[in-house]
Amino acid sequence: MRRFHLLELEDQPWFPATIRDLATDYLQFVQAHFRLDRAMQPVIRGVLEQTGTTRIVDLCSGGSGPLLLLVQDLSAQGLEVRATLTDLYPNAAAFTAIAKASGGRIDVERQPVDARSVPERLAGMRTIFNGFHHLKPADARAVLHASAAARRPIAIFEVSERTPAALVGILLAPLAVWIATPFMRPFLWRRLFWTYLVPLVPFTCLWDGIVSQLRAYTIDELDAMAAGSAPMRWERGKIPIAKGRGHLTYLTGTPV
Repeated sequence: MRRFHLLELEDQPWFPATIRDLATDYLQFVQAHFRLDRAMQPVIRGVLEQTGTTRIVDLCSGGSGPLLLLVQDLSAQGLEVRATLTDLYPNAAAFTAIAKASGGRIDVERQPVDARSVPERLAGMRTIFNGFHHLKPADARAVLHASAAARRPIAIFEVSERTPAALVGILLAPLAVWIATPFMRPFLWRRLFWTYLVPLVPFTCLWDGIVSQLRAYTIDELDAMAAGSAPMRWERGKIPIAKGRGHLTYLTGTPV
């Protein structure tokens, strides 16, 4: 399918922060429920061990994605890693809750961070979990080349796929939001209001979900964007998700 970079609501500076945060909370809940961290963990561990890095700088964190479970997985296997959550539009409440739950393994960058220009003080392996499709090709290329120029390893994972099957599946997003909301924590009256009484959260997840599939990059497109960077060893592929829930596309880069 041809790629379309349509408008995604969560990307817009004018979009209400409350709805954005509630939508990213839902995405965080889904990623934790389906344990995407277990599919990602071997790839992340391989890059960390190969580069001798023990810190992760997570870009485009949204509601924090699989980072908490991922750090806990690595710790249980004897690899102690520290991580920092960052975003262009930080979800302060979610970031604070995840940092508290991590037992000191995760901290928070409260100032906006542009993935194309990460401050030098944020040193470590850069990760983007299900956020790379938000970037236009020129910006996505800039993220990869900036990591290479800074000599920082990077790992990108995307669950979105530009396929008819993915588009059909995302049509069930509103139903999934309505079912999941009672089980999401912390309990928030505004979550109920904007999900059931005024269903802006389900609508946002539906619209942005459709756009996400249409924005997703193929492996060949990732290869093309990585080409021409400073010397990096690029690896890419697909990882099956548990319970037959599709695949994760990944791209990793390590300094040569």
